[in-house]
Amino acid sequence: MNKVPLTAVGAEKLKAELTDLKTVQRPRVIQAIADAREHGDLKENAEYHAAREQQSFIEGRIKEIESKLSNAQVIDVRAMEPSSKVIFGTTVELLDLNTDETVEYQIVGEDEADIKQGKISVTSPFARAMVGKEEGDEIVVNAPGGSKEYEIVEVKYI
Repeated sequence: MNKVPLTAVGAEKLKAELTDLKTVQRPRVIQAIADAREHGDLKENAEYHAAREQQSFIEGRIKEIESKLSNAQVIDVRAMEPSSKVIFGTTVELLDLNTDETVEYQIVGEDEADIKQGKISVTSPFARAMVGKEEGDEIVVNAPGGSKEYEIVEVKYI
């Protein structure tokens, strides 16, 4: 199976969620199932069925996170020698050449992408247009609203 790129921060968040699921959520739902069993008839026991459904969700999420972490190639740009080249994990400041507005995006793995936090997936057209370019280069991004032109102002290894 191919390795999937993941930032060091993204990997830490997944590990923290996994620890919470295993040490807090799983024991809590197991106790809820035990408590619901004590109430008698399981066929009509809504608490029991809700707890079993939650247990199923938790176990599925644990497997999903473990799979992601085992297939992840963790890349920490803070440990790399900074340069002006855009690579996975870097934060890029862009100047919109049409509106003179600046925007800043970090290029992250697919699971970490969150446009509201300024994190875009490495597989997105926007990130693919930037990767390999350097400060001062101009890029053209084909967006749903038409093509947009940007200039790479600064590449940050943070």
